Amino acid sequence: MSVRSGEDEATPAALEGIGWKGLPISDEERAVRIDREIRDSFALLGDVEPAVSFFGAARAREGSPSYETARQVARAVARTGFNVLTGGGPGVMEAASRGCLEGGGRAIGLNIVLPSEQESNRFLSRSLTFRYFFARKLMFVKYSCAFLIFPGGFGTLDEAFEALTLVQTHKIPHFPVLLFGSDFWEGTHLQLRTMERQGLISPGDASRLQPVDTVEEAIEILTRCHERLCASLHKPALANR
Repeated sequence: MSVRSGEDEATPAALEGIGWKGLPISDEERAVRIDREIRDSFALLGDVEPAVSFFGAARAREGSPSYETARQVARAVARTGFNVLTGGGPGVMEAASRGCLEGGGRAIGLNIVLPSEQESNRFLSRSLTFRYFFARKLMFVKYSCAFLIFPGGFGTLDEAFEALTLVQTHKIPHFPVLLFGSDFWEGTHLQLRTMERQGLISPGDASRLQPVDTVEEAIEILTRCHERLCASLHKPALANR
């Protein structure tokens, strides 16, 4: 079975995540799969804290500004005592995993089953593969002290704004959501200011996305947050490597 819209074709595996009728699996079976995926992930990720998550373009190449900056930041983050969570794939995810290992940390890849298979990068201490995006997103939020966002596409924007929505609605504490690459995010900040002027978001909501230009600035924000918010939530202490 497949469903075609224009030139796009959705397979049964792709449609399962939203539970459309006519798929070769019942809702009860899906519920069991979801429960198992979440329980197994909790068991496998219980020792990764303190950690931060890196998001950015899978298409970033070694030597590009995004790749090299992510690698440099991840190296410093690891030396400070954090481990690193990524989507486990290429580009910025690879760069952050690579930098984390260079800094002595543990690089955890949370991969996802896609119609065009995403291969795990080779710089991972541990790799998990998810069927469901929402289960994968839960792990990023549950085990991260901060989100570090580099230039990217739809997936990167999705992760950034999901975190902001959860903070805005008080579903999670206000942890740092840091944006690297000022020029790239200029349009995003302009849009947020427009939304604020029109009363579509509250005053101050736009500032929840923090632009960051240097490694030192990022480390200062992360350590300050860990000393305050993370300590109040009983996250493990940092230990320099």
